[in-house]
Amino acid sequence: MGRKPQDVTDAELAVLKVLWNSGSATIRRITDELYPRQSESDYATVKKLLARLERKRFVTRNRKQMAHTFQARLTRDQLLGQRLEGLANNLCDGSSIPLLMHLVQKGKISTKQRQQLRALIRKLSDDTGSGRRTI
Repeated sequence: MGRKPQDVTDAELAVLKVLWNSGSATIRRITDELYPRQSESDYATVKKLLARLERKRFVTRNRKQMAHTFQARLTRDQLLGQRLEGLANNLCDGSSIPLLMHLVQKGKISTKQRQQLRALIRKLSDDTGSGRRTI
């Protein structure tokens, strides 16, 4: 059985969101963004969160300058995929269909989003000939 991917806490997710929006940032910049009325303990908190994210291999650190910069190693979509796959595995015995059906039926889906879903289903159906899965 493969190694279960690590998840991120809400506080770590807040740091990742800053990195996704900015591309890369220093500890000070992330602290400024997350804690506008910051204290030294806020800076220490962000530093600790970045160390945990680096250990989990969710961020990289550039040590070339005096103020190290950090960058997310995974995209928002990659994290979303990990979390949704985890939900499907834990709640739906590995099937993503109940999860997808619930999101579509209960969510407020715009006309544009429905068109995007239809296009995705068509694309996946068209890819059947190349050995890819369909829904």
